[in-house]
Amino acid sequence: MVSVGFRALALRNHNSHNSSQNGLITDQGKTSFTRRKMGRKGSKKDSGFHRNDSNMDESGGATGRARNFSRDKGGAAPHAESQASFVRKQVDPETAKYFSEITNVIEGTEVDMEERSVICGTALEEARGKEVELATDYIISHTMQTLLEGCTLDCLCSFLRSSAGEFSQICMDRSGSHVAETALKSLARHLEDTESHPIIEETLSVLCEAIVANPVDIMCNCYGSHVLRRLLCLCKGVPMDSLEFHSTNPSAVLAERLNLRSSHADSHNAPQNQPFPNQLKFLISEMVDPSRADMATLQANQYSSLVLQTALKLLAGQEEELFRLIPILLGCPIDAVSEESFIEVKRLVEENAYSHLMEVILAVAPDTIYNGIFTKIFKNSLFRLSSHFCGNFVIQALISHARGQEHIKLIFEELGPKFRDLLELGRAGVVAALLASSQRLQGNQHECCQALADAVCLSAESSVCIVPRLLFLENYLYSVDKDNWGWPSGLKMHVLGSLMLQSIFRYPSEFVKSYINSITSLEDKHVLEVSKDPAGARVIEAFLVSSISAKQKYKIVGKLRGHFGELAVLPSGAFTIEKCFHACNLSMKETIVSELLSFKAELSKSRQGPYLLKKLDIEGFARRPEQWRSRLTSKESVFNEFYEAFGQKDAKSSRGGNFLSDSYKNTQAEKFKGIRKEIDDGLSSGSISKSGTPFLAHQGSTKVKKSGDKKSKVRGFSQDNNDEFSKSKKHKTSKDGDSARNEKKRRKKDGLSETSNKKLKAGISD
Repeated sequence: MVSVGFRALALRNHNSHNSSQNGLITDQGKTSFTRRKMGRKGSKKDSGFHRNDSNMDESGGATGRARNFSRDKGGAAPHAESQASFVRKQVDPETAKYFSEITNVIEGTEVDMEERSVICGTALEEARGKEVELATDYIISHTMQTLLEGCTLDCLCSFLRSSAGEFSQICMDRSGSHVAETALKSLARHLEDTESHPIIEETLSVLCEAIVANPVDIMCNCYGSHVLRRLLCLCKGVPMDSLEFHSTNPSAVLAERLNLRSSHADSHNAPQNQPFPNQLKFLISEMVDPSRADMATLQANQYSSLVLQTALKLLAGQEEELFRLIPILLGCPIDAVSEESFIEVKRLVEENAYSHLMEVILAVAPDTIYNGIFTKIFKNSLFRLSSHFCGNFVIQALISHARGQEHIKLIFEELGPKFRDLLELGRAGVVAALLASSQRLQGNQHECCQALADAVCLSAESSVCIVPRLLFLENYLYSVDKDNWGWPSGLKMHVLGSLMLQSIFRYPSEFVKSYINSITSLEDKHVLEVSKDPAGARVIEAFLVSSISAKQKYKIVGKLRGHFGELAVLPSGAFTIEKCFHACNLSMKETIVSELLSFKAELSKSRQGPYLLKKLDIEGFARRPEQWRSRLTSKESVFNEFYEAFGQKDAKSSRGGNFLSDSYKNTQAEKFKGIRKEIDDGLSSGSISKSGTPFLAHQGSTKVKKSGDKKSKVRGFSQDNNDEFSKSKKHKTSKDGDSARNEKKRRKKDGLSETSNKKLKAGISD
C-alpha cells in the first residue's frame, strides 16, 4: 500500500496523474476516512456541515453573530465588506481525489516516521497555492491537519509562509481554524530545539504581518480569536493549552481571590525566557493600534475580550508594555481621566465582555496604574457596582488585588456597613473577597470580623447563631421568619458561607472569639452533619489548623467521638479525620485509631482510605498498641524540641496543643526543609552538633539501613516512617551520643562478637 502511495505521489508530481494509473480511490478508502474521529461537531441543521458547499459563509454564520453582538453593544463592524466578500472555493475533483489517496496511504498502513514525513512534505508541496480551498474544506481539512502534524519543520514553515497572504481567511473559517491551530501546535513542538528558532521566528514574523493587516475581524471572530490566542502563546513560549492563558476556570479564579492558591499574575512577575519577544510585542501593539482597530468594538465584543485578556496575562510583569497597553484598553490615560471617560468606564464594567477584561487588567496592573484606577474610577462607587450582576465580579477583583492596607481601609469604609445588604442581594462573593484580602494584608481585620457577625446576628441576639447562619446563609437570608430560624437539617451548606468562615478562622484568635464561641456551641449532631458536608468539612478543618487554643479544638473533636469511622469512609472525611488526629492529645488519637480499625475493610476500598490507613499507622496499632503509643510519643517529643529550637518565639499560640499545628508547618515549611536536610546530612556523616541543644542530643540512634544506602534519618523525625518502624526488629539507642571508644567498650562488655561489631559499623542490621 505504501509503495502504491509513493507511486501515486510521483505520478502526481510529474503532472501525469490519471485515473487509469491510480486505483486507490475506493469506497473502502472513503469509508476509512469517514470512520475517523473528526473532532468537530456538525451543525444540527446539516449533520455534514457544508462539506464542499461553496455557497456558505466562510465562518459558518458565526461571524455574523459576532458582528451582531458588537452592533448590539454600539460597536461598529469594520472591514465587514472585505470579510463577507470571501467565498469558499470548490476543491477541484482531481485535487480532492489526490488528497483522498494521501489519507488512505497514511491511515491505511503502518508507515515509519521517515516515510511518513516524506509523504506529508510532498503532499503539502502539492497544496501550494490551494491552501485556503483545502484548509476550509470540511473533509480535506482533517487530512491537512494530519499532514501538518507529520511533516518536517521546513515543510511546516514553508506551508505557513505560502499561506500567509490568506491566513486570516483560514483562521476565521470553521474548518480552517482547526488547520491553523494544528500548524501552530506543530510549530510549538520545535521550540525546545534552539537551533530551530531562527526559521520559526521568520515564519511568525510573516504571520504577524499578515494578521495585523486586518486584526479586528480576526479578534471578533469566534474561530479566529482561538487561533490568535494560540499565536500569542506561541510567541511567549508558554504551553498552548495552559488553563492559565487559554481558558477561564471560575473555581481557580475564586481560589486565588480567597487566598486558597497563589495568583498566576504574581508568578509571572519574575523575568522569563521568551523565545520571540519582538513578535509578541509587535502583534499586541498592532492589534490595539487605534489607527487600525476600533477600540469601541474590541471593548464590547466577547471574543476580542478573550484575546485581550490573554495578551494582558502574557505581559504580566512587563511594566513598560502594560503602561502603554492598559490606558488604551481603558480608553483614556490614567493620569488624565476626564469626566466622560470616567462615566464610560463605569458603564463598560457593567457589560459582560468588558467586565472580564477589567478583572484581568486589575490583576496584572502595576501599582501606579492600580492606584489610578482605584481612586479615579471605582472610589465612591464600590457599593453600586457591587450590586450589579457583572460589576460585582470587577469589585471582587479590585479587592482581591489590593496592594496595601490603605486600599483595604478605603474599601471597608464603603462596603463594611453594607455587608448585610450585599448578602441579601446575593453578592456574598464581594464580602468573601474583602475578608480574604483583609487577612492577607492584615488590615481592618477586627472590623471585618465584627461587620460580618453583625450582618447575620443582630446586637440583641446571641453570638451562638453566627456559624449556623453562615453555613446555611441562603436559607437564612430568604426565610420568612428570621427571628425563629432554626438549623435546617438535610440541606446542602452554602459554599460562599463556608469559604467566609474558612477565611475567618485564619485570622488571629483574638479577633474571632464570637465565631469560636458559636462553633464550639454546636450540638454533637450538628457538628457531625457539618463534617459530613463537603463545604462544612472545610470549615471544621480550617478551625482545627488555626491558631485557636487546643482546648477549643478538643471540644469539636470530642463531639465527633463514635463517628470517626463513618466520617473516614466519606470522600472528604479522610482529610477531616487527619486534621482531628493532629489537633488532639494522645488519648483522643488512640480513640480515633481504635474506631477506624473496625472500618479498615471499607477504608481500603475508598479513595483516600489507604492514605489514611498508612498515615495514622492503623496496622501498627492493631499489631502492637504499646509500640504505637511509644512511637507517637517519641515523634511528638522530637517535633516539640525541634519547634523550641527553631520555631518563632511569637508563634507559640499557633501550636494548637500538639507538636506543630498545620498552619505553622505550612508557613515554615521551606525553612524547616533546609534545616532538616542539614540535620540528616550531619547525622549521616557522623558529626555531632556543636550547639549542644537538647533537640540534637536526645534523638537516639539513626535507623540502621542496608549497606549501600548512605542516607540515615533521625528516628521518629519523619512522619512517613511508620511502616519502617513496624518492620524493624530492633532499635538500639545511645544515651548521650557517646564517643566511638566508649561505644566500643560497651559493646565488648555486652559480649558482642567482632563479626557483629563489623556488621554494625557497615550499616547491616542483625
